[in-house]
Amino acid sequence: MDRHRIISFALLMLVSLLPSGLANESSAQEPPTLVKPPNILFCVADDWGMHAGAYGCRWIRTPTIDALAKEGLVFDRAYTPTAKCSTSRACMLTGRHPWLLKAGANHYCNFPAEFKTWMEALKDEAWTTGFTGKGWGPGDAFDALGKSREMTGKSWSKKTRQVPTKKMSAIDYAANFKDFLDDAPSGKSWAFWFGCNEPHRDYEKDSGVSKGGFKLNEIDAVPKYWPDNAVTRGDMLDYAFEVQYFDAQIQIMVDELKRRGCFDNTLIVITSDNGMPFPRIKGNVYEAANHLPLIFCWKGHIFKPGRHVPDLVSFVDFAPTVFEAASLPWAKSGLAPCNGRSLLEFCRADARVPERNSVFLGKERTDSGRPGDVGYPTRAIVKGDWLLMRNYEPSRWPAGNPETGFRDADPSPTKSLILQSPDTSYWSLCFGMRPAIEFYNLKDDPECLHNLSGRPEHQAAAGSLLEELESELRREGDPRALGQGAIFDTYPYINPANQGLYEKWLSQQKDAAR
Repeated sequence: MDRHRIISFALLMLVSLLPSGLANESSAQEPPTLVKPPNILFCVADDWGMHAGAYGCRWIRTPTIDALAKEGLVFDRAYTPTAKCSTSRACMLTGRHPWLLKAGANHYCNFPAEFKTWMEALKDEAWTTGFTGKGWGPGDAFDALGKSREMTGKSWSKKTRQVPTKKMSAIDYAANFKDFLDDAPSGKSWAFWFGCNEPHRDYEKDSGVSKGGFKLNEIDAVPKYWPDNAVTRGDMLDYAFEVQYFDAQIQIMVDELKRRGCFDNTLIVITSDNGMPFPRIKGNVYEAANHLPLIFCWKGHIFKPGRHVPDLVSFVDFAPTVFEAASLPWAKSGLAPCNGRSLLEFCRADARVPERNSVFLGKERTDSGRPGDVGYPTRAIVKGDWLLMRNYEPSRWPAGNPETGFRDADPSPTKSLILQSPDTSYWSLCFGMRPAIEFYNLKDDPECLHNLSGRPEHQAAAGSLLEELESELRREGDPRALGQGAIFDTYPYINPANQGLYEKWLSQQKDAAR
């Protein structure tokens, strides 16, 4: 063999030893050939909005999330179909819109046994699955034989630790993750769900300032539907302190993955279930309620790391994403047909996907406190810069009846302030009645303050989107769009204490009047 052939052969051998995707950047456009499927670390914060450095937020510091974003993908327009804990998580785990999950469309429900989750499907394929903190919930989930289901895998939440405030969960998320990894068989893929309980309420009042070191003037803007004062800003900073705690826990887990040498073969997903636990956000169908962070990190398997993806994507895309990563066929999984599409196509190439030009949103009963335990049914479509909403029962109170405390908005200093404020404009925006149709330009009005429905110049655009929304819902078989939406109000709460709250309040009033 001559000198040139020896050199060429040596270079070829050297390139073949390089990690997948690093030898030639363009090769990352094709699905990598994997010795085994990646591990999956799914990180879900509870009630976290679009507040991370990766999204341009400067008053909340998220160094871990930002660093992973630089190595991965940032989805700029990811939406949960429904902005409440258990219903959003149900969509994540099944790939189905909430209105196709029967009782699973409601908060605090008995989850139907017929709908399997991707975590359960992975376990059936001999994957090691587990979670710490909050999995699917709140609600009850039993199989057809009455056995409690592992919707997000086996629970790993025994270890506790001292936490910065008394209001935070004492679960030591990272230590439990380490125990899970110690227990996982070597050489086999695993999936772990990190369900951080933060930044869900309650908060330790003023912890953002006293323990987080924040200053009230650090917040660049307070939403216009709340008063801008020390009470609201302090409440926002208490929320910020807990978001930073979530970020810190991810860092410990990432360090552990690197220590064990499995960081490069772990697909890390970072997201939330719904927006901030503040009035007019959580439990609603506005931009701040449903538009959420979504970051992927998979070292060596993402084309042009650090990219921002502008396409509209939905949480129903998570389940098919996991199945593609796991190289498993959906048809044999036992999961019901899904509404989503794998997001791994964005890992392989930097290109817009024309079909991803809309997402569908909605809600049914997200909390108690109305006569007859009914919900506030809504369906919506986001397409381009537009949000079109249909409220099916505009005579109902969106946040629950005033007599029972507007229970569909979490108790908070901000809520109390608005309810006591002499300026009724904030009350109207957060708790007042709403029209049947709402139409917003998200580019010009991301806070959804100016309803354009009914204006002659927008009539054609709004009508076209309403027709597209209702056509899609009928195609999917949404009971609400087929005139059978009352079925959602017949599903019972799992906790009898939540059942009939309005009627209990009415009875108490009658007793007091005697």
